[in-house]
Amino acid sequence: MLPWRRALRALTAALLIAGAATLTPTATAAEAAAPTAGPASTASSAGPSSTRGWNDYDCRPSAAHPRPVVLVHGTFANSVDNWLVLAPYLVARGYCVFSLDYGQLPHVPLIHGLGPVAKSAEQLDTYVDEVLAATGAEEVDLVGHSQGGMMPRYYLKFLGGAPKVNALVGLAPDNHGTTLLGLTRLLPYFPGIEALLTTATPSLADQIAGSPFLTELNAGGDTVPGVRYTVIATRYDEVVTPYRSQFLDGPNVRNVLVQDLCPLDLSEHVAVGVLDPVAHHEVANALDPAHATPTTCLP
Repeated sequence: MLPWRRALRALTAALLIAGAATLTPTATAAEAAAPTAGPASTASSAGPSSTRGWNDYDCRPSAAHPRPVVLVHGTFANSVDNWLVLAPYLVARGYCVFSLDYGQLPHVPLIHGLGPVAKSAEQLDTYVDEVLAATGAEEVDLVGHSQGGMMPRYYLKFLGGAPKVNALVGLAPDNHGTTLLGLTRLLPYFPGIEALLTTATPSLADQIAGSPFLTELNAGGDTVPGVRYTVIATRYDEVVTPYRSQFLDGPNVRNVLVQDLCPLDLSEHVAVGVLDPVAHHEVANALDPAHATPTTCLP
């Protein structure tokens, strides 16, 4: 499929969700989502085990991996479906792994990341505090896909998150917004559609290149002191375009293009976050740079 057609499908999906948000009288997302275990009342002395799943509030970080990993899903996703491959991969490597749902809208079950991005950052703030309290750790590492790689930067910059975070790893993050291969430039010519996106699905409007939210987020620099940043992008990204807009400038930044590591990697926006072994190996390297190993096309 041609890239512009993929982008058109992405925009069409956004409009369908926006319409559903205004018309569908179904259960709330919170009611539809599967329950997640809360913080354990008693501490466990055992280290993380590869036999456990993620969101295990009995997990205690080990000396080898002292920081829990918080996974932050992307737009139209949730805390489970975005991480069916990466979460078990990190658990098997000995990490305590957690994931949250954020950006829920009333009457839109299971599909999250749709609310105002600044409000979603507040949800992340609360969740990180819960993970730190449950695990006894002093800091977390954040790994996010798409919006989930960009939104934590608001938490770090404006909500006091930097002292609680060691590293932020973004998989195809829309750090400077997206043009959807130029399609967003057409929105002013269709004011009804633009208004629908802004009022019904605020995160979509926030993620358009040049939006007031992104202008505020990126004013004064991309990064904050004390946090390591890694961006993992693919040249075949059809959602966050141009793909180099994902990269960050500043100290303690590493920008990675997966095709520089494996020229045969054809992953696009969804695949690079959800199931790409090349990208996931780079996530592991970013979380533990002292023990990083070369990333190649081989698993």
